[in-house]
Amino acid sequence: MSFMRYLGIDYGSKRIGVAVSDEAGEFALPFSVLKNDSSLLSEINKIIDVKKIEAIVLGESKDYKGADNVIMISIRIFKKIIEMETGLPVFLELEFLTSAAADRMNDRPKQSRRSGLRMRQPKISNVMLDASAAAIILQSYLNRKL
Repeated sequence: MSFMRYLGIDYGSKRIGVAVSDEAGEFALPFSVLKNDSSLLSEINKIIDVKKIEAIVLGESKDYKGADNVIMISIRIFKKIIEMETGLPVFLELEFLTSAAADRMNDRPKQSRRSGLRMRQPKISNVMLDASAAAIILQSYLNRKL
């Protein structure tokens, strides 16, 4: 059986959420959040080298009607740049409200062992929600591949 490790990206104008798959390419895990600035490609290349990434999955942003969102222009440009910079295949995966889904997943009530009362878990930072959104995008792609 051939294994392949993937990098998932939730592209934003200010921040880039990053997720990585396990070595078998079955499960996506939030990894980090990068600033969308001049060091972005260098940081992505470091992750690719350290994690031995073989393919990239990039969120494809659409509206409710299935038309490209405004940010898709930037995403398509970024896709071409990252393909040239890394030499890796870059696949688009439809994303729909992934940041909202990541936020909802993080806000689940937790039951206290002692009292049985339901308590809210502390929220992860809003910044790490971008990495969780990237994991949702990547997991969606991996689920279709399995």
